[in-house]
Amino acid sequence: MKIDGACHCGAITYAAEIDPAGVRLCHCTDCQTLSGSAFRVTVSAADGSFTLLSGRPKIYVKTAESGAKRAHAFCPDCGTPIYATSPGDGAKKYSLRVGTIRQRADLRPARQYWCRSALGWAMDLQAIQSFEKQ
Repeated sequence: MKIDGACHCGAITYAAEIDPAGVRLCHCTDCQTLSGSAFRVTVSAADGSFTLLSGRPKIYVKTAESGAKRAHAFCPDCGTPIYATSPGDGAKKYSLRVGTIRQRADLRPARQYWCRSALGWAMDLQAIQSFEKQ
């Protein structure tokens, strides 16, 4: 599936090809902290299909508990997280942040990971009172 996306302020735009069946939701504490939310929803871009159309993201390299490093890219103007990938040279696989994808309404997560770190309420959103607008 061809997709396109942008940060909140529009300074960074991109296009990619993804498999919509590969959308996943992560509850790990790193994803909670880095997203500023209870979980993060991502989808991988097909190898070689990600194209940055405008802007230049700022990169933060995170070291996981395992020692693995990930380069997290975000807009230096508005702070929107855009993707994560391996740092340095070599082949890249981009983990795109679904919230930045224009076609996000069509991208339903198929799997959840790190559920042991999930906030209890995040596993039952239907039980929380909801409103159409604020």
